[in-house]
Amino acid sequence: MTDEIKVDKTLDCTGLLCPMPVVKTKLAIDELAPGQVLKVISTDKGAKKDFPSYCAETGHTLLKAVEDKGAFIFFIKRA
Repeated sequence: MTDEIKVDKTLDCTGLLCPMPVVKTKLAIDELAPGQVLKVISTDKGAKKDFPSYCAETGHTLLKAVEDKGAFIFFIKRA
């Protein structure tokens, strides 16, 4: 399912609690060019709400959100 999304960078936030996954995501996405995709892996349950809100506030596009074995995986396209 995620094979159709070309990922330009992966950020592993496993074990980090709020607000660190979003803070690290902001730093990582700032390194990407507009249109590139960041894959974020988080185990923080709050991430399910945090990342859609973050994308809505920043203008980035949340392409896909997947839950897999206790991990939350987000594909974010930089605005």
